[in-house]
Amino acid sequence: MNKLTILAVETSCDETAAAVVENGKIKASIIASQAKIHNQFGGVVPEVAAREHIPSIIPVIELALKTSGTRLVNVDYIAVTQGPGLITSLMTGTETAQVLGLALSK
Repeated sequence: MNKLTILAVETSCDETAAAVVENGKIKASIIASQAKIHNQFGGVVPEVAAREHIPSIIPVIELALKTSGTRLVNVDYIAVTQGPGLITSLMTGTETAQVLGLALSK
């Protein structure tokens, strides 16, 4: 059986997450939470959430790949949350996934 590896990216609200799934089994799931930041405001502030995804997304993806023992070039597909969610947060995830997909011809 051939191995099928998916990198999944999630940025729909205030958590930046990435997972590596191999043949339907979760090999790694990494989440960078913004809860402490938003607690001081009493809820999620969309602009703050969007800005916080930017410095988190690449390190989260790298850690998911490292934890799973997978190299980016060995990923077969890249999945990303497109909605529902905060549009400014979703943009970080979708743009990152698109750029990775283009760079890897995925």
